[in-house]
Amino acid sequence: MFESENFFYCPYCGEKISMILESLYGGQTYIEDCEVCCRPIEITYKASDNCITSLEVKRLD
Repeated sequence: MFESENFFYCPYCGEKISMILESLYGGQTYIEDCEVCCRPIEITYKASDNCITSLEVKRLD
């Protein structure tokens, strides 16, 4: 399986968020709006052997 559901807390409002992350290409960095407060979150993750090995979320302000 190359996709997995991952949970983290929004760095702005603190709400728990669920996201599907793809592990096929070794990781990504992108910006996604919080589904609760709509503020932009930078998401960076790395993957190895079809598993997410690190996940970092941070504010853009």
